[in-house]
Amino acid sequence: MTGHSTLPRIIRFLKVVALSVLLTLLILFLVATARTFTLEVNAGLQLAQWEKTTYIPADISTEQREVLLANFKEAIRIPTVSFSETHQNTSALQEFAHLLKRVFPTIFSSSLVKHEVVGSYSHLFTVSGTDPELVPYMLLAHIDVVPANETDGWEVPPFSAKELNGFIYGRGTIDNKQSVMGILQALEYLLQRGYVPRRGFYIGLGHDEEINGYAGAVNIVKVLKTRGVKLQFLVDEGLAVLDEIISGLNGPAALIGITEKGQATVKLSVSMKPGHSSMPPKQSSIGILAAAVTRLEEYPMPRLFGSGPEQSTFEHLAHKFGLPLRFIMSNLWLFSPLMSRVMERKPDLNAFVRTTTAVTMFNSGVKVNVLPSHAEAFVNLRIHSAQTLQEVLELIESTISDDRVEVKLMNGFDPLPISSYDERSFGFQIIKKTVLDMFPEVTVAPGVCVGNTDSRHYTPLTKDIYRFAPTWFKPGDPQRFHGINERISSKNYEELVLFYFRLIQNCDIKNLPPSHTSQHDL
Repeated sequence: MTGHSTLPRIIRFLKVVALSVLLTLLILFLVATARTFTLEVNAGLQLAQWEKTTYIPADISTEQREVLLANFKEAIRIPTVSFSETHQNTSALQEFAHLLKRVFPTIFSSSLVKHEVVGSYSHLFTVSGTDPELVPYMLLAHIDVVPANETDGWEVPPFSAKELNGFIYGRGTIDNKQSVMGILQALEYLLQRGYVPRRGFYIGLGHDEEINGYAGAVNIVKVLKTRGVKLQFLVDEGLAVLDEIISGLNGPAALIGITEKGQATVKLSVSMKPGHSSMPPKQSSIGILAAAVTRLEEYPMPRLFGSGPEQSTFEHLAHKFGLPLRFIMSNLWLFSPLMSRVMERKPDLNAFVRTTTAVTMFNSGVKVNVLPSHAEAFVNLRIHSAQTLQEVLELIESTISDDRVEVKLMNGFDPLPISSYDERSFGFQIIKKTVLDMFPEVTVAPGVCVGNTDSRHYTPLTKDIYRFAPTWFKPGDPQRFHGINERISSKNYEELVLFYFRLIQNCDIKNLPPSHTSQHDL
């Protein structure tokens, strides 16, 4: 009889469990649906109406436009290449300095602007503002470029600045002389039109960003620190306007980098007694090291998608996707595991999911019939915002799990702090407004830089570092970055000048306009 009386209780219990599960799923579905159609507001995308801004008109004539492009092309033709930390084209850097003085005479003669050469070849401009109570900001760019070889497949010589079908080709056109020249050209135009800034600002042009910025950016920071400078925010290169790059997104997106992944270079090495190839041991130094490298590739770092600011990128863009992607991206609190499994299949998206592991160098052996005594490999890691350098090193040790393999950190640093990007974030919202002033069809979202800039050296001066330039990338363009056929359209370069022209003026407000219930004075 006991069995007969227990069965109905089990059935009632299962019914209650099933009902609870269904109710929970219904609640989750309702919450997810609500977020899908309200996230655009909740994600802080909308600011209250800005007061009508009276801009100094750009009024770029046809003749000025020709000069503007000619100045830019001349800058591209100067091969300011950083080959290594001990080898730079210093004569080209000196030539570039002469170019700046020649094509921007108003800047160098203005009583509002102080110019200094720092670290032999970098440039620091201090632009005075009329209101000393307003905390200054800073615009960064870098003069140096990576090497380029015409034999690699360039359509035109990489330092020719030749124009084809409306595009200017050359090393530095998108990394990063478009910002160097664009910032200074904008300031030149403003000063020519009698502009006097309310909020002071700095312009820093590093000469060795491609080799970590230790002579340029580091010394600029030292100069500013000795003067007690604190910055409201800082804008450097980094992310861009992506048009038809993000699959399924309706319209272009301007991603403003709010952080950078960390980085580490690790050397793996194995040492054994040398010997003759006719009497090989069970495992050679190469075999042991190859097995260690294989384990690192077979067991990648853990998925961390949703644990860092990359979640905000997709949530800010969610309303620009159609269903069902909009439903999924609006509810990453629920679908992060699914998204991360899909994203990790593509290398460019996998970079947002985890700390990436790339074996970049493998060295061993001196002769075909000699067992090498030493083998070494170098691994480059880009560290996810939710991890630290120390955690990554410990994971490498545990994954390899072989005492014969020495793991040595060559250099590295933690992911950069996450800059603010809500409705009260002055720098983020100023950049956003300027983007929308220029390109009203664009959706603005925070983003994560998977590469690194030398803006990381400026963290002692400000907590808000933004990595963005309004360079437009179409399909195939991201591969031009440090690649072959680097180019920018002449139209887009002119847009960059106008962007900085407006950005500088937008920064002159005292505070942001009211956001929802808060009130601020302009």
